[in-house]
Amino acid sequence: MNDKKLALVTGANKGLGYEIAAGLGARGYRVAVGARDQARGEAAVKTLHAAGVDAFAVPLDVTSDRSVTEAAELVERQGGRLDALVNNAGISGEMGPGWMQDPATLDLDVVREIVETNVYGVIRVTNAMLPFVRRAASPRIVNVSSSVGSVTLQADPDIEVGPIMAAYAPTKSYLNAVTVHYARRFTGTGILVNAACPGLVATDFSGFRGRPPQEAAATPIRLATLPDGGPTGAFFNDDGAIPW
Repeated sequence: MNDKKLALVTGANKGLGYEIAAGLGARGYRVAVGARDQARGEAAVKTLHAAGVDAFAVPLDVTSDRSVTEAAELVERQGGRLDALVNNAGISGEMGPGWMQDPATLDLDVVREIVETNVYGVIRVTNAMLPFVRRAASPRIVNVSSSVGSVTLQADPDIEVGPIMAAYAPTKSYLNAVTVHYARRFTGTGILVNAACPGLVATDFSGFRGRPPQEAAATPIRLATLPDGGPTGAFFNDDGAIPW
């Protein structure tokens, strides 16, 4: 049995997820690199190894029950305890002109696809990994959300929150609500559950607009490594708590 703390990061073969994995590895965690594409996951692990990070690849498609079950079996074989779960995998869905999703012309198949990954995928992975989370001394669950999921911010005409994204943004609102209910469910157990807003990150997800993923990874990493007695059921960016 490996005595290192173990973290699973979904969507960790590139971009923000990779930097979260690298940051946790630099803090002494053994990192399970969740990736839908096994070859890309193994390539990311090779790069992490070169940087001195203890990591292994976990083939993981968050939209597949079978894939998630097999990932849980692999975590079980790798030690059976999960100290940090970072639900990072997500998609934005097809965008229209001006990088916008117009509610008046939404394709419901696009909406269903985004919800399947951004919400159902988080629930599917979290529940599959809960037996291992419960075995950890101070477990943390972090759901990577976005300020576009804040209904409070979206509804304020004096705040610039970017283009209308009527398919993607509500999935993050849904994820935020789910985060609150997980936190309520585990109140008093030592399992801390929070949502993280990394901001606009320069990855292929955003068309490489935004800030460097190394910088954006700071808040998810901080929430994944909170001390005992830290906050739970809250939504944070680099500056602190932000409104739901």
